[in-house]
Amino acid sequence: MEQQQLQLLVERLSIESFGKPFLHQASFNPRLRSTGGRYLLGTHNIEINRKYYDQLGEEELVGIIKHELCHYHLHLEGKGYQHRDQEFKQLLKKVGAPRFCAQLPDKKVKQSSKRILLYQCTKCQQAYRRKRSINTSRYVCGKCRGKLTKIKEIIFE
Repeated sequence: MEQQQLQLLVERLSIESFGKPFLHQASFNPRLRSTGGRYLLGTHNIEINRKYYDQLGEEELVGIIKHELCHYHLHLEGKGYQHRDQEFKQLLKKVGAPRFCAQLPDKKVKQSSKRILLYQCTKCQQAYRRKRSINTSRYVCGKCRGKLTKIKEIIFE
């Protein structure tokens, strides 16, 4: 799907589901990572994450567009457009838009496996448990300023 096709789809969904025109820009934003789309308050444009279309199909894309159009139309009308607002929740239900988008299949793999890294000081034997790796040439033991070494990495599934 190209940018122009996305623009036409958003305009069509706006008329069909909301009975109001979409007068701004809709585009794919390759920098979006953790969200399906976003409505920009300053410009009133809508940005969509292309990965959701590529991996989950057009049905998921339509749901994301409807969700962002709810933000769009409510904001322009001066009503509650945030996720916590009752007007937003009611409009989502009315047009059949999801409150949150589905999780991408490749994201599920990364989140399901958790790891713990174990480090130990070579001087005082103080042990450290971390979720993120430490640059052992830069950081030292907080107790005695000794050198840290990585002992092992535990992966939970």
